[in-house]
Amino acid sequence: MTIMKNFAMITFILSLIVMMLTTLLSKKTIIDREKSSPFECGFDPKSSARIPFSLQFFLIAMIFLIFDVEITLLLPLVMTMKITSIMTFSIVTLIFIFILLIGLYHEWNQGALNWAL
Repeated sequence: MTIMKNFAMITFILSLIVMMLTTLLSKKTIIDREKSSPFECGFDPKSSARIPFSLQFFLIAMIFLIFDVEITLLLPLVMTMKITSIMTFSIVTLIFIFILLIGLYHEWNQGALNWAL
């Protein structure tokens, strides 16, 4: 038992030393203006590379991802249909879809689904 504790302690100390060394050695001290600027065929860029993106598009994308993950949670319900009764399956499915609809209604009510400002 003490051998395992010693091995764990040595592993922990060794990994801590490696992490400290990489932190110390990886710091860049020289900030070059040319390297931090966007590259456009060797010339100075004509316009800013940091164009603003639509926050509304970002919100729609996040809502899509959330509902997409929830759809993947619906897929295993088909497999549970074989091992449960139809009444239990129906209740669980309806509750899950009801929760999804409440979330959709909330997003709609908050105006996150309106594309025009």
